[in-house]
Amino acid sequence: MTVTAEAVRATLYKVALPDGGTLISRDLIRALQVEGGQVRFVIEAPDADTARRMEPVRAAAEQAVAAMPGVDKASVALTAHGPAPAPGPRKDAPSLKIGGHPTPQAGPTKPAGVDRILAVGSGKGGVGKSTVSSNLAVALARQGRRVGLLDADIYGPSQPRMMGVTKRPASPDGKTIIPLHAHGVTLMSIGLMMEEGKAVVWRGPMLMGALQQMLGQVQWGDLDVLIVDLPPGTGDVQLTLCQRTQLTGAIVVSTPQDVALLDARKAIDMFGTLKTPVLGLIENMSTYICPNCGHEAHLFGHGGVAAEAQKLDVPFLGALPIDLDTRLSGDSGTPIAAQDGPMAEAYAQIADRLVKGGMA
Repeated sequence: MTVTAEAVRATLYKVALPDGGTLISRDLIRALQVEGGQVRFVIEAPDADTARRMEPVRAAAEQAVAAMPGVDKASVALTAHGPAPAPGPRKDAPSLKIGGHPTPQAGPTKPAGVDRILAVGSGKGGVGKSTVSSNLAVALARQGRRVGLLDADIYGPSQPRMMGVTKRPASPDGKTIIPLHAHGVTLMSIGLMMEEGKAVVWRGPMLMGALQQMLGQVQWGDLDVLIVDLPPGTGDVQLTLCQRTQLTGAIVVSTPQDVALLDARKAIDMFGTLKTPVLGLIENMSTYICPNCGHEAHLFGHGGVAAEAQKLDVPFLGALPIDLDTRLSGDSGTPIAAQDGPMAEAYAQIADRLVKGGMA
């Protein structure tokens, strides 16, 4: 029996909410996709508090759809429309100061127990570098790699939200930092150490000191690969990381449009100047596939990053489409790579290329 979106909506109309109404009557269903016997959709609650109370509703919706004739598998994610509430002060907050001038070191180092360090960079903001970083980390972890993720975007840390963590890391002695864990990934971000919504107003030396702390004072443990989500551009953080850390190499993310590629080339030139090998390029927002009719459109052009990789003689690691589920999953704290479906498979293929190439 062929499953249709209309039939799925009819089933969801019967799933009642605790405070009245149904998932359909309250318009809480997003990104509904039916591909053969595979059904995926997102329940978008009005706020984070409501979302936390709706897990039984999510489970009931998934069970109801899975029981429909012709459905082989149902996958339902739960997200919130508004931002999560800011965490209050914790009694176990570390007496640890983040930032400050970096301390001298003899030469490039790397954290004890970490085998490889991959920097994920971009020439400009808005190309999806942080989304790629979090999903690539999760995809590598699902392939059995021991993975760490360092959010080095000091001014705009987004990994706590994308990875679904809000707890403040512990510091038992005021010097070492105990990282957090989510989706099989060891995680550290400046966003976990600062008050949510508080701007980081630091000059270069403070940035360099904070990066040095997050690399050297965090108890990363034994990792096959540490992925570093860099800020956009070619500034102090990039310079510090490349000069003070034993980097395995860098991955550059860009959209296919000419303006983004202009800045991506600057990032590639920066890594070359700093003698950091570029291990590959990723084209993000490569295509847009209409969920209603299946038409494929190239909103930002197409193939520009692959052509650039060929020109530079570096690996082209893959192309990722614009995808609503990816955005919703990142907002809800469950990366799309941690789920099942075409986007998770796309990230798994990129992760596989890195593993087989000895880069992760």
